[in-house]
Amino acid sequence: MTEGSNLLVLPLDASVTTAKQVRYRSEINQLFAEDHAAHNWYRFVLSFPPHLVRDYLQRFGITSEQRVLDPFCGTGTTVVECKKLGIPSVGVEANPMAHFAGRVKTNWHPDPDRLLNHAKQIADDALAALTPAEEPGSLGAAPLRSLNDEQAALILKNSISPLPLHKTLVLLEHLTQKATAPYYDHERLALAKAIVNSISNLHFGPEVGVGRAKADAPVVECWLEAIATMANDLRELKSCSPVEAIVHHADSRQLVNVLEPCSIDAVITSPPYPNEKDYTRTTRLESVLLGFINTKADLRALKQGLVRSNTRNVYAADEDDRWVTDHAEVQRIANEIEARRLALGKTSGFERLYARATKLYFGGMARHLAELRQFLRPGAQLAYVVGDQASYLRVMIRTGQLLADIARSLGYEVLAIDLFRTRIATATNEQMREEVVVLRWNR
Repeated sequence: MTEGSNLLVLPLDASVTTAKQVRYRSEINQLFAEDHAAHNWYRFVLSFPPHLVRDYLQRFGITSEQRVLDPFCGTGTTVVECKKLGIPSVGVEANPMAHFAGRVKTNWHPDPDRLLNHAKQIADDALAALTPAEEPGSLGAAPLRSLNDEQAALILKNSISPLPLHKTLVLLEHLTQKATAPYYDHERLALAKAIVNSISNLHFGPEVGVGRAKADAPVVECWLEAIATMANDLRELKSCSPVEAIVHHADSRQLVNVLEPCSIDAVITSPPYPNEKDYTRTTRLESVLLGFINTKADLRALKQGLVRSNTRNVYAADEDDRWVTDHAEVQRIANEIEARRLALGKTSGFERLYARATKLYFGGMARHLAELRQFLRPGAQLAYVVGDQASYLRVMIRTGQLLADIARSLGYEVLAIDLFRTRIATATNEQMREEVVVLRWNR
């Protein structure tokens, strides 16, 4: 265990694994019951847990007089936890759905009783609209509402069944009619959560996929349940000291328009890992339904604002790989991936991009770390949660070690590489490390 940390470090070469270690490995990335308030309003399936944020805030000695940044803030775990603890924070997120979630989860202004009453009025109106003389789909009834062709092409096929989709679109229409209400954003986020957890056919393990189709779902009732949870949490959160928590919609490699020079005392974040996970797929259904993505052009713009962590967001004009042209280990790994591709006779368009995606990923992270330096105060401490990967033809990528080496070349001091947890790779049955790269900026 690293000095000053209460993270459990599990030996990778241990011949005996205790029941306690197995339980710890399975639970360490889960949301504790006491952390549900605000965090659980809508949570990205690959989010890291609030208790990890607390661990590093304590280890770094961060107080209410300092400011914390999460440059890959996802749905806001770091900024929400900082706000709960009375520590000013700022987040940066390029995915519009995740950015929206983080922004709403740090807004504790709505009165909980008025939010609940307002939602109940909308629910009554929506249920009345959903109770025509003829049931939807029956002979003589109005046709079910659906997405247009371009929207339908953006979501995973069969990710939501026709009748639940119809009900969701009717509820969204009634929500939009009250868009000027101070509860609109919270009501939309509650619907996003209900869509993912209860209304859709999606399942996560952790990859997003389509499960058994639901012929119907209690859409309005599930939404009201999410609203009730929000209202209860807001009553609890009102007792927290007010503190700044800002979430910007921006690219983590271009921070100059959203951060002030020399304004950050700590960074706690989890960037994407270099693998074949298309992170936009995880939030695709709710992104389309809530209007954050409507066209292929919208999706392309979203992907272009992300670090290139998979071949689905690699473009011909990308040039982040120039940042690691002289990094021998990144180049060696990319060459090994390409050599293995050729040896195996892999010729698909995506497989041809594996080596380039690897270089673009580490180049993008180098670009981010270089950009970040001007916004850090002397002595700022940083924690990056990253994981080993072997998605590209089983070539091992030790992400934490490479990121630490890149950071060192940019003037950061590498304090530690802490083991957060281990997992078994499905393809290789190898034990993979998920680590926290701990850095300090001294200049």
